Amino acid sequence: MSQGVNVDVVVMAAGKGTRMKSARPKVLHRLGGRALAVHVLDCAARISARQAVVITGHGADQVEPALAHAVPGLPLRFARQEPQLGTGHAVQQALPLLADDGVTLVLSGDVPLTQPDTLLALLRACDGQHLALLTLDLPDPTGYGRIVRNAAGDVLAIVEHKDASEAQRAIGEIYSGIMAVPTRLLRGWLARLDNQNAQGEYYLTDVVKFAVADGITVKAHRITDAVQVAGVNSPAQLAELERAHQRRLAEGHMAGGVRLADPARFDVRGELVCGLDVEIDVNCVFEGRVLLGDGVRIGANCVIANAVIEDGAVIHPFTHIDGEKAGVTVGTGALVGPFARLRPGARLGAEVHIGNFVEVKNSTLAAGAKANHLAYLGDATVGERVNYGAGSITANYDGANKHRTVIEADVHVGSNCVLVAPVTLGAGGTVGGGSTITKDTPPGALSVARGKQVSIPNWSRPQKKG
Repeated sequence: MSQGVNVDVVVMAAGKGTRMKSARPKVLHRLGGRALAVHVLDCAARISARQAVVITGHGADQVEPALAHAVPGLPLRFARQEPQLGTGHAVQQALPLLADDGVTLVLSGDVPLTQPDTLLALLRACDGQHLALLTLDLPDPTGYGRIVRNAAGDVLAIVEHKDASEAQRAIGEIYSGIMAVPTRLLRGWLARLDNQNAQGEYYLTDVVKFAVADGITVKAHRITDAVQVAGVNSPAQLAELERAHQRRLAEGHMAGGVRLADPARFDVRGELVCGLDVEIDVNCVFEGRVLLGDGVRIGANCVIANAVIEDGAVIHPFTHIDGEKAGVTVGTGALVGPFARLRPGARLGAEVHIGNFVEVKNSTLAAGAKANHLAYLGDATVGERVNYGAGSITANYDGANKHRTVIEADVHVGSNCVLVAPVTLGAGGTVGGGSTITKDTPPGALSVARGKQVSIPNWSRPQKKG
């Protein structure tokens, strides 16, 4: 924060979320692949908050461990609100964790898409000495607290919808639920709260009238982007906000030069980094951290997670790539799919071909290697220019332990072969189709291990009885 002001973020996350119709606490429902509250904490980190204090209540035993390490580098503490007696009561629980030398920025754990620039503007309005409110003009403000101003335009009060008069309900400017306030002032105002209102709750918004009474200027930073302050109260609202979020991500990527076949059919559930001239077809999902190099093309209906796709690679339709913690790398100019599966630890070199219904797990394929059809490579090291036949597999698991298969450069493995690990196929060798290889093969040799073909002449098939 500019001018050396310390910012302590308080995140309201104690509500039950009854309308979500779920056993999961509302703030842990996911948007863009991350919990709603994680979006809020990430925003706090991006404005360099000194700490975040999360107010928990309903589902605290789930919420606290889920958030504890979700945003590295952001000091995080928890305060319990039990029972839940209103927003003012919630912030009261955080007070023992807040120092008077800072500004308290109040955010909601179910409002995930507020932008850092918006919060920085609000903090500048606060300036360490004013009460600053984030407000929004809505065509239909039903259900929201209204901003009441005097003739000069100064904020006099926030009136909750249920307590508002007809004239006040006609006001279109609403309070977003986000405020910034000097903590030293907030402490005294919270002590003066009462619950004499239609809900019988302690409203945080009552601090506005206390500020006015004390001669403290109440400022409002008004925005027009409703998505930034939209909350989630139902599955329908979550879905609506998901599409708004994805549309924003799509527009950002297109502004950077990415060609999306249809921005409405594009989902990022993590971080997607794209080089120049990237093309992405419809219905693709990106999870975790995915890097796409220059000239990469992604076909329709692909799911890609935790992977690096290097320059010029083509991922054909219906391919599933999931690196999990080990990651997946697809080399320069490689071709993958359609209907291929790359699992954690797959490392494909330049110009590697992985074709339809081929699965690769914890295996390295050197430049120019090919497995074009119906094959499995698990725990394998594959050399340059290897051709791996259709229907062939590495038998890497003995029921207790995994073993490695080494296929040296220029080996040709015929169709429907079983390579029983641990085993090494020598460079330049050939394995005849249908072979089960249990021993190392020498370089340059033809290795065949299958039953002798027998033909019985004039053989009659059994006939059905009766």
